Amino acid sequence: MSTAPALKLSGGATIGGATIFGPVSLEAPAGEWTCLLGPSGVGKSTILRLLAGLGDEVAFSGEMGASDRVPLDGRVALMAQSDLLMSWLDVTANVCLGARLRGQAIPRDRVREILARVGLGDHAAKRPDALSGGQRQRVALARTLMEDRPVVLLDEPFSALDARSRALMQDLAVELLAGRTVLHVTHDAAEAARLGDRVLLMSRERIASVSPPGASTPRLYDAPDTLTFQGRLLRLLMAAQ
Repeated sequence: MSTAPALKLSGGATIGGATIFGPVSLEAPAGEWTCLLGPSGVGKSTILRLLAGLGDEVAFSGEMGASDRVPLDGRVALMAQSDLLMSWLDVTANVCLGARLRGQAIPRDRVREILARVGLGDHAAKRPDALSGGQRQRVALARTLMEDRPVVLLDEPFSALDARSRALMQDLAVELLAGRTVLHVTHDAAEAARLGDRVLLMSRERIASVSPPGASTPRLYDAPDTLTFQGRLLRLLMAAQ
């Protein structure tokens, strides 16, 4: 993994002439976890798509990219809300999907190491329909780690999980994505309160920074400072449009 840069975006976006957001300004510091919180429909996922180079349908006016001015192409991994696993492939093949599509050799030792790190060492030969929802998301996280990119974009990847699985996946992701620049889109104030080194609140017109507690992430979900910050974020979220 190369050195993780900061991410910057400043501008507005439209689709078919309809305004999606902006103009807004966003910065995700290098090597830190930034949560982008906001109500549905304000353009949070569109920002991820633009940074990932997937927003061909979006007309963006402004500037975006990495702080080191090196193109982001080839330096970004995207983990979506859906695990996007191929049902006909086993866990190992799903984790290696990127390398397979690029025609690259599969580093078997690294695959085994990553599967062990996410707790799936005994499930390598299983297909997705034999896994729980939490296990499927662990496969998606393993695939993200396999790409070994310095920038990781997360689009509500834990929202479909039950409360226990969600908390466990949050803890695991913070551990395994340490040192990378993470931009995490979420609509969950509790998740942002636990995970964000930096927390940004987005509306259609602006993106505002909200200072989190000083405790290191992932913060304890029942710590007074975490709960107070969660309540503050929820109040701000309720007022956002």
